[in-house]
Amino acid sequence: MKPMKTSLPWSITAVALLALSACNGDDDTGASACDEPLYAGGATDEAWRTLVDARNQPQDSSRAVTLVSPGSGQSYFTDQAAPLWQWTSPLRASRERPGHRVPSLEGHPRESKRSVLAWLGSWVLPTAEAHLPPYTGDLYWVKVYAQGSECPIAQVLTSELQWQLDDGSWRTVKDAAGKALSVQVESAYLVQNRITEGPYTLGTPVPFSMGMAR
Repeated sequence: MKPMKTSLPWSITAVALLALSACNGDDDTGASACDEPLYAGGATDEAWRTLVDARNQPQDSSRAVTLVSPGSGQSYFTDQAAPLWQWTSPLRASRERPGHRVPSLEGHPRESKRSVLAWLGSWVLPTAEAHLPPYTGDLYWVKVYAQGSECPIAQVLTSELQWQLDDGSWRTVKDAAGKALSVQVESAYLVQNRITEGPYTLGTPVPFSMGMAR
């Protein structure tokens, strides 16, 4: 009788899939019930999870950003091009601290999901992605809310002091024309994915409006 052959790669893959399921279960614990934001600059999903984990801290606006645009009460119309929103931040000076360098990942906006099981190697799960390096630097989580919505209708996590709204986010905001809209910005300084300053939020979200085409 010939010995029964076993498929080692398949066995390892099965174990990997089970581990993936377990990890995903862990990820869901304490995670935000709202969708994940877009990412820009050096921002990563791991850094976002750090901000999510800190969501129950008392609100602190002592070092919050100053929103340059949109201005309070600013009006937009559905036939306008997507705007560029900008802000200034007391945390930006933290980037110049000795030994606290921000990873150079500028210019790569993305919609990434957490990568798990990368340690198994791409030969086991070819689609697995490696974790990005732990993030160090100032981060800004910009969230757009519409009246009656508990979750942001558009949002980005970025290491930059601006957000050129992408077409998808702008379309979502335009679809909310006629509703009361506002922008909230949460900021924090992280060292190796750990919050060392903040998070800080605007004392009052900045209101703006969206009207129909003129």
